[in-house]
Amino acid sequence: MPSPLPPHWTVDIGLRMRRHFLLKLVGTTAFTWLFFIGYFELLRHPVFEVTVMPLIALDALVPFTPSALAAYLSLWVYVGMGPGLQYTFRELVVYSLWISAMCVAGLVCFYFWPTAVPARNFDASGYPGFALLQGVDAAGNACPSMHVAAAMFTMLRIEQVLRDARTPVVLRALNLLWFVAIAWSTLATRQHVALDALAGAALGIAFAVPSLRWRPRATGPLAHRADRISSGTTRITQR
Repeated sequence: MPSPLPPHWTVDIGLRMRRHFLLKLVGTTAFTWLFFIGYFELLRHPVFEVTVMPLIALDALVPFTPSALAAYLSLWVYVGMGPGLQYTFRELVVYSLWISAMCVAGLVCFYFWPTAVPARNFDASGYPGFALLQGVDAAGNACPSMHVAAAMFTMLRIEQVLRDARTPVVLRALNLLWFVAIAWSTLATRQHVALDALAGAALGIAFAVPSLRWRPRATGPLAHRADRISSGTTRITQR
């Protein structure tokens, strides 16, 4: 009797997205809310003197681009995809612990070393959305950029899921491009300077890489089907 084929990658991704959907939605929203409580508290009441981050050559290569605001704001959709693609409750919990640890590390940096970007040399008030952005996400708590850190962590974790699910290469390329767009937007909107972004990328890698090493065994739909096929084969052989 031929073994059943493993599910198509679309089935794998679809099942991942539907599993614990409400928990993921509520949990991600609550986590983001809690993070911003700490973020804004440190932003508005720094304990130590605020350091203005210096510019480097890379900053001059990225011009102010108002349209980059869309990519900047897309982070809040992108970060939800990381937990959204976790298959089991255990995977979701472990993922949440790792990204929480990364955010706590970022807040610790902001506490002991508050930073800000240099004062703008242009008027952004005429560009839609920038006044709101300044009111919600003022250009303090600059280094490391938690925008880039969260995007880097998410990109590496999504890449692993897409590889496990055997998705087309184009989806993995789009995942990388989305991260690049978000990282670029932090400079193009002048919310961060290059050193902030580089430090954020390093922070994201520092937590994403060990999170891939120390995580529950791959238990997505493909792995579950493989286990069932293996168990069925073993039982047939024993008979």
